[in-house]
This record gives sequence, structure tokens and C-alpha cells, in this order.
Amino acid sequence: MAAIDFDSVTVDFPIYNASGRSLKKRLIQVATGGQLGSDAQGRVIVRALDGVTFSLRDGDRLGLLGHNGAGKSTLLRLLTGVYSPSSGSAHVDGEIGSLIDISLGIDPEATGRENIFLRGGMLGMSKHEINSNLADIIDFSELGDFVDMPLRTYSSGMHLRLAFAVSTIVRPQILLMDEWLSVGDEGFKHKAEQRMGELVQTTNILVVATHSRELLMDTCNRAIWLEHGRIKMDADAGAVAAAYFGA
Repeated sequence: MAAIDFDSVTVDFPIYNASGRSLKKRLIQVATGGQLGSDAQGRVIVRALDGVTFSLRDGDRLGLLGHNGAGKSTLLRLLTGVYSPSSGSAHVDGEIGSLIDISLGIDPEATGRENIFLRGGMLGMSKHEINSNLADIIDFSELGDFVDMPLRTYSSGMHLRLAFAVSTIVRPQILLMDEWLSVGDEGFKHKAEQRMGELVQTTNILVVATHSRELLMDTCNRAIWLEHGRIKMDADAGAVAAAYFGA
């Protein structure tokens, strides 16, 4: 069982030394859709989320839609625990797995094998779990003998294959994504797509931020349209897609 419950969640970011700088305020206003205000101390604040309420349960596949700055990334970071609500409550029950930044924790001076343990540790895997999956990760990444070479000697494609192979070995109850991961050449891309499909099928709850109508319709059964940090529409994926992208 996994569950997510947001109740009137608001997230404010204070902008220090900005109150007397009109150009900076204007730039922030453009970048955030105009959600500027001030707190009790008179500091300029950016309101990234404003009174967001929704619940998710096992089987939910949620797509997040909205313009850049609408609050999608902030909501995902709330789910991972990077941010906390300024007001309201955000409760998450279940093991979280994030594919938002698959290269987080990768050390260019360490070997590929060492980076498997570094990245795996950041994903919450024990040394025993990593050892149990080590052969599969190396085989899936197609690195061969390069797995014992420093990461700085890798091409960008090799780097991404290793990061993808490690990050998708876990099977979390709640999976978070910022767009669909697709890495490597055509041959590896097919393997990656298949593994991503398996990962999505086995997770209890999926939350994915996207700008793709095709991804939303193929993967999600529900969608939330965010605008200026507020929920503009929350309904089944087809209805929200028709409203957001057009019929």
C-alpha cells in the first residue's frame, strides 16, 4: 500500500535583498508567472505552490501538466522531501524512487564499478543489494571492461547508460519522473524503453511531469494541470489533455 495526501499545500521561497531592485523583481515575475508577494517581515517571496490539494492511491498514474514555472518541479521535490510546505500538509506513505536526476552522486574520478555503489547508496540500496544486482547492472549498461575505468574517460552516452542502469534497478512503491527517460543509441534505447515500461508497471503510484500529450495518454490515468502554482484542473488524463492541448 502506498498513499500521497496533499492538503492545502503552499510553498513560498523568500527572495532576500530584492525589495529595492525593480529589474530583478520584474525578471522573477516573468519567470514565475507573476506569483510575487511579501511575507510578514516585508521580504519578497515567490509562491511556487498555492493551496494544492489532492490524494493518490495504489494504481494511480498521475501526469503533471503546466507551463515552465507552474510548480511541477516544486511538487516533485516536495514528494522527495527536498522541500517542505510553508503551510498545509504533505503526507507520503511508501518508498520513493526518483528518476529526476539519474546522475546525482556520480563521481567522474571514480570507476564505473565504484559509481555503481555510490549511486546505489544514494538510492537507498544496501551494499548487499548492490552486490546482488552488480552483474545485471554491468551487463545492462554494456560497458564491458570500461566498468573499471574512471568515469571521466567515458563518452556522454556511456555515462548515461551507467546512470540509467543503476537508477532503474530499484523497484519503489512511488516512482517520480520529470519527463520520460530515453538514453543511448537506437539499440540501447529499445532496452531502456522496455525497462522503463517494466518499472512503471511494477510501481504502486507514478507521478510524472511532462509536456507530452502522447506520454500522458500512454502512461497516465489521471492528470493535474498546474497554473501559477494552483491546480487549474484535476481529472482523468483524457479530459485534462483535451483541455490543455486542445481537442
